[in-house]
Amino acid sequence: MKGIFTPVDVIISTHQHGDHCSFEDISKFTSSETEIIGIPLAKDVLERVKCKKVNLVQPGDEIIINEIKFEMVPAYNINKFRSPGVPFHPKSDKHIGVIITLEGTRIYHTGDSDHIPEMSEIKTDVALIPVSGTYVMTAKEAIEAAKVLSPKLAIPMHWGSGVVGDESMAKEFAKGVNCPVKIPEK
Repeated sequence: MKGIFTPVDVIISTHQHGDHCSFEDISKFTSSETEIIGIPLAKDVLERVKCKKVNLVQPGDEIIINEIKFEMVPAYNINKFRSPGVPFHPKSDKHIGVIITLEGTRIYHTGDSDHIPEMSEIKTDVALIPVSGTYVMTAKEAIEAAKVLSPKLAIPMHWGSGVVGDESMAKEFAKGVNCPVKIPEK
């Protein structure tokens, strides 16, 4: 199966949940030259993958790989709970969002996060923002996050996976922001 996939230089796993850290899926895209960025809670999965190196990180860390800068920032829930007082993505688990700087362009992938206070400190050209609700921001919350981030381009994500969310949420987001939006085709 690996032969139909092209290996990549870097893979980022924002946290240990199966839709973000699947041994089978990650392994399809790795080679002896691939570096992986992930959090310690995903260590058991990531360190089984055959690759050049696994970089275990937490919010606040920075790594440069092949002249590309990766800045880890917090990603967590403030109002999405699996049970009362227990968030799906707790801040204490140190999940990450990532700012990737490539040839002067800053791309921010929020990870699975709500609109958190730390976003007001982030400067980005492109923002990948979840819109599906339940485990991440709703479209309305994502609109508010985009206002704070003020990117040149916003990309709604975390919808259409069969778990939660659909294209209507991405379209609602697109109507509510004041920047160009690219809705990925599914």
